[in-house]
Amino acid sequence: MWLPKYLNRLAFVQLLLLHLLCLNPAAAKKEKPDISSHKLDNAPSNFFYFDDSNTILLLDREAGRVHRSEDAGKTWDKVDIEDGEASDLWRHPHDNKKAYIIGKGSTKGSTNWHTNDQGKTWQDFEIPNARPSLYRAPFAFHAKESDKVLIHGAICRIAGVADCTEVTFYTDNGFESVAKLRENTRGCIFAHATSEFRTGGNDKNDDRIICVTTGSISFDRREHRLAVSNNFFEDEEEPNLDGDRTVQGIINIAVVKGYIVAAAKAPNTDELAMYVTDDASTWHRAVFPSDSRLKEDAYTVLESTSYSIEVDVMTVDPPNPMGVLFTSNSNGTYFTKNIEHTNRNAHGIVDFEKVQNIQGIVLVNIVDNWEDVEESFGREAKRLKSQISFDDGRTFQDLTMDKKNLHLHSVSEMNNVGRVFSSFSPGLVMGVGNTGKNLKQYEEGDLYVSSDAGLTWALALEEAHKYEFGDQGSILVAINDEKPTDMIQYSLNYGKDWQKVDLPEGKIRAKALTTTPDSTSMKFFLWGVKGGGSRAEHWVFSIDFEDMHENKCTDKDFEKWVARVDKDDNLICIMGRKQFYKRRKPEADCFIREKNFEEIKPVFEKCDCMKEDFECDYNFVRNEDGDCVRDGPLPDPEGLCKGGAKKYKASSGFRKIPGNGCEGGVKLDEEIERDCEDTLKPIVSGEINSERTAFPGQSFTGYFYLERTESSSSSDKAGKDETVLMRTDESKVYITRDHGKTWDEILKGKKIKDIYPHPHFNDVCYFITTSEEVHYTINRGDTFSSFKAESEPTRDRNLQALAFHADYRDWLIWTGAVDCDDDGNCRNDAWYSTDRGSHWQDLRHVVRKCEFIKEAGRGERKQLVYCEQFKDEKLGGPLELQASDNWFADYTTPFKNIVDFATMSEFIIVATKDQTDGDSLKVDASIDGQTFADALFPSNFKVPIQKAYTVLDSHTHAVFMHVTVGNQRDAEYGSIIKSNSNGTSYVLSLDKVNRNTPGYVDFEKMLGLEGVALVNVVSNIEEAEKGSGKKLRTMITHNDGAEWSLIRAPQNDPDGKSYDCKTDNIADCSLHLHGYTERRDPRDVYSSPSAVGLMMAVGNVGEYLTTKSEKTSDTFITRDGGIEWEAVKKGNYMWEYGDQGSIIVIVRDTVATNEIFYSLDEGKVWVPYQFSKKKVHVAILSTVPSDNSLNFLLWGREEDSDSEIVTFNLDFSQLKERSEQCKLDENEPDSDDSDYYLWAPQHPSQPNKCLFGHIAQYHRKKVDSNCFNGRSIQHLHSIARNCECTRSDFECDYNYEPAKDGSCVLVNGQEAPDHSQVCKEDPEKMSYFLPTGYRRVPLSTCEGGNELERYESKEVPCRGHEKDFEEAHRGLSGFWIFILGVVLPVSIASAVGYWVWQNWHGKFGSIRLGESGSPFDADRPWIKYPVAAVAGIVAVLAAVPLLLGSLWRWGSGMFGSGRRYTTRGSFARGRGDYAVVDEDELLGEDEEEEV
Repeated sequence: MWLPKYLNRLAFVQLLLLHLLCLNPAAAKKEKPDISSHKLDNAPSNFFYFDDSNTILLLDREAGRVHRSEDAGKTWDKVDIEDGEASDLWRHPHDNKKAYIIGKGSTKGSTNWHTNDQGKTWQDFEIPNARPSLYRAPFAFHAKESDKVLIHGAICRIAGVADCTEVTFYTDNGFESVAKLRENTRGCIFAHATSEFRTGGNDKNDDRIICVTTGSISFDRREHRLAVSNNFFEDEEEPNLDGDRTVQGIINIAVVKGYIVAAAKAPNTDELAMYVTDDASTWHRAVFPSDSRLKEDAYTVLESTSYSIEVDVMTVDPPNPMGVLFTSNSNGTYFTKNIEHTNRNAHGIVDFEKVQNIQGIVLVNIVDNWEDVEESFGREAKRLKSQISFDDGRTFQDLTMDKKNLHLHSVSEMNNVGRVFSSFSPGLVMGVGNTGKNLKQYEEGDLYVSSDAGLTWALALEEAHKYEFGDQGSILVAINDEKPTDMIQYSLNYGKDWQKVDLPEGKIRAKALTTTPDSTSMKFFLWGVKGGGSRAEHWVFSIDFEDMHENKCTDKDFEKWVARVDKDDNLICIMGRKQFYKRRKPEADCFIREKNFEEIKPVFEKCDCMKEDFECDYNFVRNEDGDCVRDGPLPDPEGLCKGGAKKYKASSGFRKIPGNGCEGGVKLDEEIERDCEDTLKPIVSGEINSERTAFPGQSFTGYFYLERTESSSSSDKAGKDETVLMRTDESKVYITRDHGKTWDEILKGKKIKDIYPHPHFNDVCYFITTSEEVHYTINRGDTFSSFKAESEPTRDRNLQALAFHADYRDWLIWTGAVDCDDDGNCRNDAWYSTDRGSHWQDLRHVVRKCEFIKEAGRGERKQLVYCEQFKDEKLGGPLELQASDNWFADYTTPFKNIVDFATMSEFIIVATKDQTDGDSLKVDASIDGQTFADALFPSNFKVPIQKAYTVLDSHTHAVFMHVTVGNQRDAEYGSIIKSNSNGTSYVLSLDKVNRNTPGYVDFEKMLGLEGVALVNVVSNIEEAEKGSGKKLRTMITHNDGAEWSLIRAPQNDPDGKSYDCKTDNIADCSLHLHGYTERRDPRDVYSSPSAVGLMMAVGNVGEYLTTKSEKTSDTFITRDGGIEWEAVKKGNYMWEYGDQGSIIVIVRDTVATNEIFYSLDEGKVWVPYQFSKKKVHVAILSTVPSDNSLNFLLWGREEDSDSEIVTFNLDFSQLKERSEQCKLDENEPDSDDSDYYLWAPQHPSQPNKCLFGHIAQYHRKKVDSNCFNGRSIQHLHSIARNCECTRSDFECDYNYEPAKDGSCVLVNGQEAPDHSQVCKEDPEKMSYFLPTGYRRVPLSTCEGGNELERYESKEVPCRGHEKDFEEAHRGLSGFWIFILGVVLPVSIASAVGYWVWQNWHGKFGSIRLGESGSPFDADRPWIKYPVAAVAGIVAVLAAVPLLLGSLWRWGSGMFGSGRRYTTRGSFARGRGDYAVVDEDELLGEDEEEEV
């Protein structure tokens, strides 16, 4: 989000030689201004005037010094700081005495300086142990109390930007002292950041500060939130931005006039939500017209007014972007369209500027050939034209000069400092441009001037000039801006006549011309360059008009000037007022000579009220006719409708805009008579509704949801707009907008082979045919378009034809079949497009696949692409991994003989054939796509020939990997190893873990909770390898794999009967669950991140897991994260969570049925509902991926039908128990009237609810509250406190293994790991600890207690820091030594440095896997599903022929950090059949025939 930065006019200083005045009094009056010059050592980096003064500060960053002039550049002094120390220079925007110099500093902090007297004297200040932030502006200011300043700082562990923690500091006494405000901020502001902003009555929250902060645990930007404090964060609260809900994903915050604006972004969309407050207390979501969307880096908050916000929304992407201009109502919540096709540049700067000091006049540039630009995806050059509005943007008209259209260069191509067109000089406007049909190049322009605020224009000077206003408009100065010149020109009659004055140093190329910010001074400042290249000289000039004209203007020299008139000279009213100025007459032979720098003030007269003076009242919106109509039920009229009354007096729908001064005229805001029925809420039926739809065909072959996100436009209507796309086996495609109540066939007559939803943008979907023709929608099926690819899609069923970019919606890679023979054998070639298929360019030939290296953490290399190409372009040869970041203009080959590669948001893994043993595989990994490192497996983990790897999870700051140990068909098993926090070394977590032939593993994380996972282990390996079936047992971990245990069984079965075994003997009688490898649909997961603590599963109680059948299996539920389980139904059921767990629906699996069961109390009571008279074989039960709907879909075939397939929509929105919105108060979550309570998960062996070293509190709906959740809840409320460390916070270090007593012992024959590596990573580190055999679980935040990684460990100095270490530890006890150093890299990687890693790690060479994200990164798909199976020559890739391709199809929205497919059946939401193997899941080559 860009914000306008109209800084006060900047100025450079120069040393001027004093001109001696002639002693003759008659010579005191001069005909020309005085001009003096001064040569600078270097180009100035920054300069500015102090407001209402002739004092200038100038920064020479190259020399590290600041210069000062008190006479507008005539004389200069260097400020009193050492040369080389100054890095930046800032002016206080609200106090014309204050400024700040930023010192160069180091990681430990810097010395900085401030002045309170316009730079005469400077005092130093330091930011404690920090330096100013490199990521955002260093200061945020208080508009009313200038001694209060916020400082954005960074505490860095290593020089540069590595491992920096953002911290905000503050001073409330003008830098006499500086204190820490808050850590982990992403920008803070005072609510009183502008003079216009008010924080309620009497500004009671005068010190209110609003910060963007990281999440409670995660640093992921999707977890960023707002925090507000009135006492410098002694305490804080999170404001409700959307009704009674907080909002995560805040990416920016700013103050615009009298408004604070926050932008939020949800995953899987480029659309943003904007939230606005005009009192820093009550927030509203900004509502834009339904056809307009705010996209990240695609809207600009413009120069606004005290009564509205101006926003330009980009409609066409770069390279030739354009937009639409919107204006808000008075509280900033409802926006209406003003003008379309506005011109903007690639940086978001819009050609929009208000005429200074005159209300309601705006100049814009629009794109005249907008249709051509849109159709060419921005490739067509824009033809611009200029327009002006005199009525606050309601209407626009052309600029004219002598009846010709005039066009002016504007803000998007700044050619001077300060404002472009105007100043505080009333009515005077200047610009460079040309007459004709459209705007030409700047060098083809001339200088034009208007003295009536842009209504009429005249030619001022030929050729382009820089220009400036002085003495409130009585002086205009200009200098040629096309070529070097040796003169300036000036006018004293509003640009009618111009005089020339020579410059003293010969020809210069003008760089900047400016004066005081309010244009009241008679002195000007010019910077120019003489010569070029290494001989370039930088000169500054002072231009002084004070000794010209002895007359000061009197009353007779002024006129009353009307500020706004239309082309017919009619006065225009804005905000109910006419505006006038007393200004100097053009022909007056005088100067205003305002010694106190006071600008001319406007005079206002009231107007009669018109419709434009009113806006819609609360609960009303504008219709197409401009009238205000109801938007839902009206507020309760407080008893006026009681006693049978049918009418009452209430708002007309209009209200006068606050601050509007009109009187009389129309009275649209008078109350009118309304019906009492208008206040009633819709009546709910209390019934579940079911809608059946039949389709011709035998099966559904693909379906998925296009779900709106929290930041999508009109997301408040998301419950009514639940779009699903579906394909049948007859290649017909259908769409529903209401979750299956009604369906329409789309793309009729087109034979659709595959459907690819965009994995990163929910609104986009592609429809693949068997030819080059591809159809697509970018608006969730509202409209469809098509393109032709360069070939038919690849015939390789293991690949998808399209690959997508994570950030750029329209960037595509097409893999197509080329040179196909009669047997259907083809080669694959790849092409790329950056305009959604309109134009294609060659990428690589003879490839297996090409892929964007996507997601955060790849540095700035947005074009980074990996291709697997056959060596020398010969099919069947070795595969080479090739990488390029410039579309293969050149490339590197990191690996010569690979099996496959997979990309995750955190890292890239590559499976290669081992050079020393061609039958074995090895794994390499990278986080930046440039530097790779070997995966070091534990020394006690011996696998002679490594045939398969499955990457299970990298979510909890560590990588889980399954390595196949035994791969005999139907007897496969392996070990789970877990990495340290940088992914470079592994320890054994659990062995004998079950795997199937395709390479998938019985491993599943619980969604929404930290560190809970379930696995199935093979208990009879020897018998299984001899042909006996596997005997599986289910185990669970509550501390991220550090410890595993069997699951304690419930006491009774669903009928209340005891089980056959003794449940108190867990070794022989525990709960076992059917896992990932047995699922018919591999997306049938146990849990949902929106239903925290809940899991459902099918299994049995006994010694082993039995065959899945109606007789032996039951359906179970847990409500506490897997500690206690309850049997709820006999037999096998499918399940789905709705409304974030407030409704659970189950239906029989494998058995025809006509009823479902639902629960409103987390599975305690199940209510039957008959959805059909006929029994149905239900294949899938589904709902929206977020599990936040009151609607569900059953997909199946009726028992007596062989020619039709059916869907049933189940709508629970009419249930009375779910008719009211639940109430949530984030600040008092446990209040009596709240519908929620705080729930804390715990480790079963720890009684104090500590898990991973802290107590995390989650919002959960009270089961007896009859209400619906609605908008997604941010379930994690807070981290209540950190706990003391215990054994469960640690796991065995590298080369250590668990002994029988649970302690960690060194593996025989192995050496302890070398912890001195931390010194190499951080040259400033003083010491490290020798290994103890333990390392902290990366998620743990425990403090004190039994810190096993330090217990009885010796601290030793890093090489080169021995003396520092000795001095620091002199006199300290051993217990406190650890305070002086950072212990192990693994113990800090989960917190320190994560932000920089995420945003900067492409710039460093370290290999660190698994640090990104957190347990709350809900769209990390490999949290949820085993993915990335890496297989070799033997028996591992039967998955390819078995799956017949499409985990891409099932999982394109889940794998690769796409759509949040989170619950059972969510695979089915994405696609229907298996058609393509997703490259993100299965890594390997085809299995050999003998398998």
